[in-house]
Amino acid sequence: MTERIHVPIHLRWGDLDAYNHVNNATMLKLLEEARVRVLWTPEAGEDAPDTAVFAVGPEAQELTVIARQEIEYLRPIPYGREPLDIQMWIGALGGSSLDICYEIFSPRGAPLGDAGQTLYARASSTVVLVDARSFRPVRLSARMREVWTPYLGEPVVFARR
Repeated sequence: MTERIHVPIHLRWGDLDAYNHVNNATMLKLLEEARVRVLWTPEAGEDAPDTAVFAVGPEAQELTVIARQEIEYLRPIPYGREPLDIQMWIGALGGSSLDICYEIFSPRGAPLGDAGQTLYARASSTVVLVDARSFRPVRLSARMREVWTPYLGEPVVFARR
């Protein structure tokens, strides 16, 4: 099985909608938060995984843009005080892009008996590295490929189309 990065993301009460579960538009924000923690270089004093190699800030010479996103909702996500377990891996590495795969689970270590964690959703995002001035695609560096290769695996398989 492909190595995954586990990103704990807390819900806020405002993430719920009138149906008392996480709103579908909010899911994009949760995935964004996980993606930023995994890919962007940390600020001084912050911890980040070795995959955090995208430079950020006004001096950055390259930017990341989202070219595509897809989410398959499997179960409603209820509010909880423990963080969701967003598991991430790389589904494909292209010349200037990468496909990030996600599975969104109930909190790790939650007392769920023999059933284990609940899988709420699957998702994928295609991220493209572009030049900050021209917005033209920029090739992924050897360093990026090196740190992401351990997390390279099969892309998400969506069941419902």
